[in-house]
Amino acid sequence: MNAKFVDSLLKERVLLLGTSNRKKVIELEAHLLPRGFSLKTPKDYPEPLEVEETGETFIENARIKAIAQSQARGVWAIGEDSGLCVPALGGQPGVISARFSGPGATDQSNNSKLLQWMENIPEPERVAYYVSTVVLSDPDGQIAIEANGECWGRILRHPRGNSGFGYDPLFEVPEYHRTFAELGLQVKRAISHRSRALRLFLTRFDAIAGQASGGRN
Repeated sequence: MNAKFVDSLLKERVLLLGTSNRKKVIELEAHLLPRGFSLKTPKDYPEPLEVEETGETFIENARIKAIAQSQARGVWAIGEDSGLCVPALGGQPGVISARFSGPGATDQSNNSKLLQWMENIPEPERVAYYVSTVVLSDPDGQIAIEANGECWGRILRHPRGNSGFGYDPLFEVPEYHRTFAELGLQVKRAISHRSRALRLFLTRFDAIAGQASGGRN
């Protein structure tokens, strides 16, 4: 890892989040702002860079986004990719979760398509899990950290709850008997796939910061 870049990260304390999804940004901010970092998104720059997600896996897409943003802006960047996987559907929607229902997809149209595809799937087979991968790239486009998190639940036949986003109104966590759209933000932050990935990510991130600080003493 380039020591010059690590020093610049700890001195400037700026991270570029490679997403314009405001609700994802809020979840990421909850973990990163307390560490004293200023967070930017592509929209904070003139001519925001739109990165095409061409990977076949979540980790590939997270790498693509982190590397593209870091190299374009010359800063440390975080790429995150996430989605819903349903084993009974062969892992779909998977990496196309956000565009599952085609061009112009919305949360509502994606949820409607998922319910249609799962209409004849019996209750014991309606198991599903959310996946989140988080990647940190240095300004040269070299990957410094990768982390993955999962949260398992089941897909309901009707949506419940008004908070969250994506498939949250259909995704019930059995231990709580509530969907992600019914759980409060504090609980979701504790158990969500993204929070689990971020906790692992931050453990590794803090180790890098600690080693760098120790090396200067």
